[in-house]
Amino acid sequence: MSFSKWIGASIGWSFGGPIGAIIGLALGGIVDAMAKGGSPLLGERQTGRRQTTYRTRPRQRPQTQPGDFEVSLLVLASIVIKADDHQDQRELDFVRQQFTSMYGKERANHAFKLFKNISKQSISTRQVCNQIRQMMDHPSRLQLLHFLFGIAKADTHVTENEIRQIYTISGYLGISSKDFESIKAMFFNSTENAYKILEIDKSASVDEIKKAYRKMAKKYHPDRLIHLGKEHQKGAEEKFRQVQEAYEQLQKERGF
Repeated sequence: MSFSKWIGASIGWSFGGPIGAIIGLALGGIVDAMAKGGSPLLGERQTGRRQTTYRTRPRQRPQTQPGDFEVSLLVLASIVIKADDHQDQRELDFVRQQFTSMYGKERANHAFKLFKNISKQSISTRQVCNQIRQMMDHPSRLQLLHFLFGIAKADTHVTENEIRQIYTISGYLGISSKDFESIKAMFFNSTENAYKILEIDKSASVDEIKKAYRKMAKKYHPDRLIHLGKEHQKGAEEKFRQVQEAYEQLQKERGF
């Protein structure tokens, strides 16, 4: 599959707005069609249907396509990696490995080429996140957050700058503080992690723990990301597994 066909295959709303501008600039040195003075990809996207941008709030949020999620992930990952003022090779390797495991080697190589060009740009976190918030469903945004923490943890140490940057991103994405703390707790070792993952206090009763488990199991169920394709099921299953483990831990501690 050529780079042009890959990037154009499943991108919808992310081809407009600030993310579209970032993609366009990143593609400048990559896409062979652009280098030849014309772009079939751009022509395809500009004809036949009206282009949705982040400024256009549709009556019904369009379903996030795999390409929209993928590009959003690349843009946000570039922001997090630069949060501590340098790009650690382990973090870059993590991004490449994750894309390889999700998409296969060829598609991952295409994505990483785009990622390196995106990383060179100065990006407005607020503008990018506003576009994602308006156009992407909540379960997909939670999955983005989970991936970003994985990147930050790839070099074994999550810095305060990285945490602050991811927290800022989550706020712009419309993710609640409880959801942020829940996903964050999946990447840290603490005696209170099980409670944080289930979004409850240590004083919660057994009935409240059971209720919280049912709520979080529903929120993080892999089926809620089925529209992104099987390549994203692994990350979704990881969140779901940690909810189950948190519940089982409290069962043992509380004896119910």
